[in-house]
Amino acid sequence: MHTAITDNGTREPLGLDIAAVMSDPDLDARFEESAHRILADLVREGAALGWVDPPSRGEVAELLDRVTSEAHAGNAALRAAYIGRQLVGLGYWQRYARPTHRPHADLEKVAVGAAAQGRGVGRALMTALVADARRAGIEVLTLDARGDNGNALRLYRSWGFTEYGRLPDFVAVGERRYDKVFYMLDFRSAG
Repeated sequence: MHTAITDNGTREPLGLDIAAVMSDPDLDARFEESAHRILADLVREGAALGWVDPPSRGEVAELLDRVTSEAHAGNAALRAAYIGRQLVGLGYWQRYARPTHRPHADLEKVAVGAAAQGRGVGRALMTALVADARRAGIEVLTLDARGDNGNALRLYRSWGFTEYGRLPDFVAVGERRYDKVFYMLDFRSAG
């Protein structure tokens, strides 16, 4: 399932299904390019999104195509955040591929453009992604994050994610090393 979060006239995010984005030729035509710009700019500024160097447009297109295909098959959720008609963030989760792990999914990326940070976009994306996971029958939603990404770790904890492991100095960015921190949200124990 894809969903967009868009401006409702109050400059606050509002959720819409991605079908609405894809049915809007203007938004659909600019989605890939805008997503690339957000991800590349964030990585260029040192964001912990899994790339050392900014991803190419082709890499982002391939990623979005794969996640979109998985979302249509019910194996993923992709959310896009808009303020007005400008893409300001995106996030997605995917089910694990291993058959014995299929009841579970991994939240792989949540990215908010620098100009929109601090405006509740990350929280809105998380709200939507967690709701999608619940609706999809996901039992445990996992994620991993770089240990120095304090804002993201605080956001995840505020959603009830708990740390279940840490690999010290596992993430290599040039000569620097960071912990890889593992979090989980277990819907099985939720009331």
